Amino acid sequence: MEYRKLGNTGLEVSVIALGCEGFVQDTSLAKKFIDMAEEAGVNYFDLFSPDPDARSALGEALKGRREKFIIQSHISSVWKNGQYERSRDIDDVKAAFEDSLERLGTDYIDVGMIHYCDADSDWDAIKDNGIVDYAKQLKAEGKIHHIGLSSHNPKVAMRAIAEGDIEVLMFSINYVYDMLPGTEDVNDLWADEVYEGGFTNMDPERQRLYELCEDRGVGITVMKAFAGGDILDEKLSPAGAALTVPQCISYALSRPAVATVCSGARNEEQLAESIAYCDASEEERSYAEAFAAFPRVSWSGHCMYCTHCHPCPAEINIADVTKFLNLAVAHNESNGIAEGSPEFRVPDTEAMHYKVLEHHAGDCLQCGLCETRCPFDVSIRENMKRAEKIFGY
Repeated sequence: MEYRKLGNTGLEVSVIALGCEGFVQDTSLAKKFIDMAEEAGVNYFDLFSPDPDARSALGEALKGRREKFIIQSHISSVWKNGQYERSRDIDDVKAAFEDSLERLGTDYIDVGMIHYCDADSDWDAIKDNGIVDYAKQLKAEGKIHHIGLSSHNPKVAMRAIAEGDIEVLMFSINYVYDMLPGTEDVNDLWADEVYEGGFTNMDPERQRLYELCEDRGVGITVMKAFAGGDILDEKLSPAGAALTVPQCISYALSRPAVATVCSGARNEEQLAESIAYCDASEEERSYAEAFAAFPRVSWSGHCMYCTHCHPCPAEINIADVTKFLNLAVAHNESNGIAEGSPEFRVPDTEAMHYKVLEHHAGDCLQCGLCETRCPFDVSIRENMKRAEKIFGY
């Protein structure tokens, strides 16, 4: 198993995590999934569902091994009249959280995830109704260790992160959703009509969200990496072509700030397929050639951090240099400072990460070999010139 830091939380999480679907679909899977996770080194799971049976089944499965797992459980996901609801009523929220602790058999949750906020008005309600304050109270009491937010809307997520209390973001990431503008209606993400006519390149707000999270040290946990299975099926994929499970996971993990992908497995075979990502070869993980061949999608000119440009004769890690360049530019642009302006400053984090690279943009030979390999026609030599100018070497 591979592990990554979850933003600035101090947590080291497995790149494959357990989603909630299997627990909800069939509570008898809880122990089987937890057993499989422990054996494979998966140490993170998400529990968005307030279903009491699912919570109790997980609590039974965790007995004697709670400390082996990092739990991401949702605040304001409640159970009413025998069904799941999203609530902004503070009394309902408090009762549901205490129920979660009791049924899971634990006195703390590692990441308390404020549940499902896709609209500015909803974020206002979450604050006005005391839910953010309640999350802070729980953190002060040690009942949660970190505050998170789940969202499908980059605009709302950026606003919440900018306000400073969110440490972890659960966000829907796959190449299809990454091409769609932010929306307050989550149904737009899988409505057939929004995909008519094809797409070109990533939505800039989604890219900015990932860069903002990296800049602020907010770790991202990924949901919907397979778009409910649609992008694994050529007939259902909006791109007109299918990806494999390793390619989907690899794409999500290549976005800035992403730490783990929650596998929404519905059975043991699907979970095993996700866990097998860690044994997949680089060739099996690579999504670049598949993207370049999509009949209905173009990523021209956009660096996907796929590393197809490597190896470099000057041994530059081109993907990392480009990422730190993009993060530095995005940080300044978010403060209204344009590239080339006298006020432009490289953030300390990006400066440090760039410094420890073995080779830098200034070492570029401008040979252009990297550009002959790039499936997306990125102007790599120009990016190296920009990075040398911005970082100074």
